[in-house]
Amino acid sequence: MALKLFNTLSRSVEEFVPLDPAGVKVGMYCCGPTVHDSAHIGNFRTFVFADLMRRYLTFKGFQVFHVMNVTDVEDKIIARVRAANTSLREYTGKYEAAFFEDLRALGCLMPDKTPRATEFIPEIISLVEKLVARGLAYKAADGSVYFSIEKYRGCGCTYGQLLKLNFEEMRVGERVRSDEYAKESVADFALWKARVPEDGAVFWPSPWGEGRPGWHIECSAMSMKLLGPSFDLHLGGEDLIFPHHEDEIAQSEGAGLQPAGQKFVKHWMHGAHLLVEGKKMAKSLGNFFTLKDLTAKGFTGREIRYLLLTAHYRETFNFTVGGLEGARTSLARIDECLGKLREVAGNTEAAAEPALLKAFAESLDDDLNISGAWGVIFEWVRDTNRQLAENALTPPQAAAALVAWNAVDAVLGVGKAPETEVPAELNALLEQRMAARKAKDFKRADAIRDELKAKGWVIEDTPKGARLKRL
Repeated sequence: MALKLFNTLSRSVEEFVPLDPAGVKVGMYCCGPTVHDSAHIGNFRTFVFADLMRRYLTFKGFQVFHVMNVTDVEDKIIARVRAANTSLREYTGKYEAAFFEDLRALGCLMPDKTPRATEFIPEIISLVEKLVARGLAYKAADGSVYFSIEKYRGCGCTYGQLLKLNFEEMRVGERVRSDEYAKESVADFALWKARVPEDGAVFWPSPWGEGRPGWHIECSAMSMKLLGPSFDLHLGGEDLIFPHHEDEIAQSEGAGLQPAGQKFVKHWMHGAHLLVEGKKMAKSLGNFFTLKDLTAKGFTGREIRYLLLTAHYRETFNFTVGGLEGARTSLARIDECLGKLREVAGNTEAAAEPALLKAFAESLDDDLNISGAWGVIFEWVRDTNRQLAENALTPPQAAAALVAWNAVDAVLGVGKAPETEVPAELNALLEQRMAARKAKDFKRADAIRDELKAKGWVIEDTPKGARLKRL
């Protein structure tokens, strides 16, 4: 079955076919963090979604080159650098390091390239020069260079490819220097911002004078430098559709670098917003969570990742503490099943059980239908547990089931439960209980069982005998 994905550009589900003539290589770009503060759980929904997309493309046999930028110069960053009285790199470096630490804690694969905007100033300037030369950008009286929406539309190009814009009802013709601007405004936006005193030491020389890049031009320059003027897949949160991604298209295609008949990006994907406890995240509501806030509550990156992967990427998702507790229970069900399979399989080798892989792929081929994929997995867990209870699985069958699960988990990335070492004194109690049962001293055996339970452990019977498992 072919992989089909919703394309924001066409507003429809399409078969995913890469630009590579061999149909193998895929260039994928995801808008990364703006390192002015710690990333919150809403940000990470997008990055976990991008990680799932990358992993599934690999599962399908594609060779993915994944780029995720780091925005390390923009309005908020400069304001905070000034307030902190520090250097740009010193300020952004600590948040960048914290972001990648969190990304790894959530089981995300590191992108192949993580370019910083400040490392691509020559490419940014070159792109702005091309737009000026083509008459689509101009230097204004304030010394900044702006992209002209009117000139772009005048040459037959469409501004409003990712969403329909009503130019009659929107404010047209304004000039906006800030990186973020009103959604109801169709405005000429800054490509290069002339230096002002508030910028402090954050500036670079350019043909138009000292200054710094606008936010939108950064992604265009970095993505086209690393992936080429046309590439396959661009991801981000739905809040970036306008103006950020629309402006990316305008300036990238306005520069005229794409081969005839090709777009800047063939396929756009956007993840929906995340609510926390049913409300928009806000510090004033007490529902603003970073990853460290959640791990401080006792939840693991693995549990958080699982919860973020339970809803379809285009559905607004309600993230709750109760949901995290449910994630812990669901993962424990999987872990218990896998543990029993390992007991049966031993060191037996086998090829993957095909049924699980086929059903799993059929769900994800349908626009990454992750809830359907989890349905397949838990049906497999139920069937496997039944067969285990009936002693109906041979070691080769158990090994085949484990190989299939490992292939599935290469996509999901939830990994294995951390090994829990049983304290020696508890193992000693377990041995005493076994001795008591052998001696038919059931009162003593029951008392030891209750003592173990009070300490947070239960006794589990396995083909290799009794063992302790944490509650």
